[in-house]
Amino acid sequence: MAKKKKIYTVVDLETTGGRADRDRITEVAIIRYDGEREVDRFESLINPERAIPYNITQITGITQEMVEDAPRFFEVARRIVEITEGAIFVAHNVRFDYSFLQHAFKRLGYTFTRRQLCTVRLSRKAFPGLRSYSLGNLIQHFQIEVQQRHRAMADTQATLQLLQMALAQEESQENISDLVDLGIKESQLPKNITLEKLHALPESCGVYYFHDEQGDLVYIGKSINIKKRVMDHFANKKRKGTILQQSVFEITFEETGSELIALLHESHEIKYHHPYVNRAQRARNFQHVIYRYYNADGYLCLNTKKPTAKERKQLHVLNEYPSSSSAAGALNRIVEHFGLCQTHTNIDRNSGPCFSFHLHKCTGACIGQESPEDYNARVEAAISHLAVDFESDFIILDHGRHQTEAAVVLVEEGRYCGYGYLDREEFNGDLDLIRDCIQTRQHNPEVVRIIRRFLHDGKVQQIIPLPMEV
Repeated sequence: MAKKKKIYTVVDLETTGGRADRDRITEVAIIRYDGEREVDRFESLINPERAIPYNITQITGITQEMVEDAPRFFEVARRIVEITEGAIFVAHNVRFDYSFLQHAFKRLGYTFTRRQLCTVRLSRKAFPGLRSYSLGNLIQHFQIEVQQRHRAMADTQATLQLLQMALAQEESQENISDLVDLGIKESQLPKNITLEKLHALPESCGVYYFHDEQGDLVYIGKSINIKKRVMDHFANKKRKGTILQQSVFEITFEETGSELIALLHESHEIKYHHPYVNRAQRARNFQHVIYRYYNADGYLCLNTKKPTAKERKQLHVLNEYPSSSSAAGALNRIVEHFGLCQTHTNIDRNSGPCFSFHLHKCTGACIGQESPEDYNARVEAAISHLAVDFESDFIILDHGRHQTEAAVVLVEEGRYCGYGYLDREEFNGDLDLIRDCIQTRQHNPEVVRIIRRFLHDGKVQQIIPLPMEV
């Protein structure tokens, strides 16, 4: 049976800047190529409906006057869909051009998805050892004739010549398959899963679900690029990849917009559904605990431990931690804050007065100078504080699933409450409106760790303290 011929659409865009979520397209050029000859082409200036920065005009030569009467993107969108349909999307640094088109279509409410081939990466495979693989340097190295560099059609034609030179090499089809399909052979995919289905997955942030033939969940994961992550699973030759290749029958997904919400949602879904590959893959993340007990003299004591499953059932656990150092750190903080006795928190295991007593930070529970009743009251206050994982209340606003939407995470009374979405235009600082949009979720050490990491790394759009200051 003859192999199906690959069709390529070679694309180049000029834009008002380098960020697809903020900047706009000013020119598009596309050549459709069947591996032997050009079969169609399209080019057009685009009115970006905003000013073109001076430095961009200096590079491209495209002025505000040139685009003033040009069509807006929605007027050429159908033509772009038609000429790229069923073809591999080819560009030099494909992520740039592809992401700009994706965002442009997203603003129209349309999901644009194509298989992609980057001629930077292809050139590295086909022409190893060159000093640089930028388009300008490759044009110079191969003496490709170009009339107007940094204009869309001229750069598209140069990129097509690079593709043609790469295709002329003996190993070209294998290289292209590796780059386009991440080395996945369709014959090795699970039944009912095709490369077309994989390439139809969104390249956005969210949570994906693998189901078996009975509809049961096999695995749940999250990624900032759902399609790429799912394809990575099926290209994986290790044990987990093999299990998934044998088990998966269907793939579903939920786009989240926000990476923070993707992590929070993944955590909730795994705990709720208990997919069997997740269970087998993940050891318990929070094996270290702080627990409470009374000693023989009636003092309420605290300690840290990594208990066995059997021991854990016998302990009065107050909180869980991912490591012994994090558990010890939490215990030390409340000892310092509440002036607790180091003997009764197992920090100082010597007999007699604890070290803190000598520093006048302990009031003498270690030597019976403070009564159990008085001391235990302070320990209970410390335990209440221990249950509060965030010292202030706040909401997090982050990227929604589309431009007019905001993702929201709510923390109240020191605890994670859940997440949701609201219209950015409706947000006016009304806390009741925020509470109404929140899907209630369970507070646990894992979500605390996730939120703290995002706050520490500054990876969210906005943090608003409660009561809100808007």
